[in-house]
Amino acid sequence: MRTDVNLKAYIRAELAVIDSDNHFPARMIVMSDHLDHKRDVAVAVMRPALQAVRVSLDVLLPPQCLACDALVSTPGTLCHACWDGAVFVSAPLCAACGTPFEFDHGPDALCGACLRDRPRIERARAVFIYNDVSRNLATGLKYRDRTHAAPALGGWLARAGRELLANADLIAPVPLHRGRLWRRRFNQSALLAQAIVKNTGGEPALSLDLLSRTRATPSQGGLNAAERRRNVRGAFSLNTRHRQAVVGARILLVDDVFTTGATLDACAAALLGSGAAAVDALVLARVDRPR
Repeated sequence: MRTDVNLKAYIRAELAVIDSDNHFPARMIVMSDHLDHKRDVAVAVMRPALQAVRVSLDVLLPPQCLACDALVSTPGTLCHACWDGAVFVSAPLCAACGTPFEFDHGPDALCGACLRDRPRIERARAVFIYNDVSRNLATGLKYRDRTHAAPALGGWLARAGRELLANADLIAPVPLHRGRLWRRRFNQSALLAQAIVKNTGGEPALSLDLLSRTRATPSQGGLNAAERRRNVRGAFSLNTRHRQAVVGARILLVDDVFTTGATLDACAAALLGSGAAAVDALVLARVDRPR
């Protein structure tokens, strides 16, 4: 049974699909290409009713901040306090891991950590620095079923990663082990990847099962960088049916949080070992100085 919050999110998601794509979701009306005119007429007739539904919904269940649940004027946004508290990642930054620099050292500059030990991930980019606001966004999606936030987060991710998306052949989420997926019921990274592709018009191609998590690793929380690397070493493998698609391809991995980069590095090892040309990463939030 849906809670009021989940019911509100469900209704808003349906309205967002109609507004963004100018047609009804498949489960509401199924139309083939030759019925485009009828579809447009149906949308024109129904749009006033949908707008009335939205107004009524805003009165009964006002939209809330994606991070803290404070009331906001527009669904899918942050309140003033969370917007002020959010730290967006922007240039100048390390050309490899995306760590922000205080001063501009040039477009190809690397941070000290990447100079000492270049990661397998060729380029990593993030929307936010990990702090109270971005932590609430990430944990709300992952642990508190705030899946209605995914479309807005996907829009931010698409903007932050536009350079990576322009070069990618495939986009794929970091997978969960099947046991954890069964308990959580969804993969937050997969939701983010789907939302990104919706914002980019379906490009690059999305492969939700490109990688498998073959070993149920303990949580990374509380582990240092070396322990995290050992914990996930060899934990991922390429699904063999995608082997040909990966060979020579540039893959863009999507995850929620970049802490030390150990999980993304382990995923990249599996892809590069299967013939991928390069692996990039796009995440919602990253620790300011991970290594």
